Amino acid sequence: MSLKKINTVLAAAFILFIVWFGLEFILSPETTAPGFGLPSWPSGDGGGFLVIKGIRDVVLALVLGILLVTGHRRALGWVLLVEALAAYGDMATVLAHRGSVATALGVHGLTATLMVVNGLLIMRETRKVAAAPATPAPHLLNNALTTPHREHRSP
Repeated sequence: MSLKKINTVLAAAFILFIVWFGLEFILSPETTAPGFGLPSWPSGDGGGFLVIKGIRDVVLALVLGILLVTGHRRALGWVLLVEALAAYGDMATVLAHRGSVATALGVHGLTATLMVVNGLLIMRETRKVAAAPATPAPHLLNNALTTPHREHRSP
C-alpha cells in the first residue's frame, strides 16, 4: 500500500472519529461527557459548554474533510498539525483540572500525537511535489540544442 493511500485512510479515520465524537457531545452531552476525563462536569446552564465543544470538533473535522476531498494534500498536512493542538489542549485541560491521567494521555494525547504523525507523513508525501524545481518544457530544450546560433557581424 502506498504512503498516499495510508495517509488518506488515516486522515479519513480522523475525520470520521472527530465528527462522531463531536456529534455525541452535541446530541447527548450528559452521556458523552464522562468519557472526556474531567472529574466533574458543569451542571445547569453550564452544560452548554459541552455542546460548544461538540460544535468545535465537528467544524475541525469538516475542515479536514474539505481539504481531503478537494485534494489539497499539503494543506491537509498543515491543518492536521495545527488541529492536533486542540487535542493537546484537551489533554492539558484534563490534567490541569485533576482529571483522569489515563484518559488525558490515552485518548487526547494519543489522538493528538497520531494527528501529528499523519500530518508529518502527508507533508513528507507532498514534499517532493512542492519542492520540485520548475524545468523548461522538453521541446524548448530540444530547440535550444538543435537550433544553430548565428552571430551577426557588421560588414
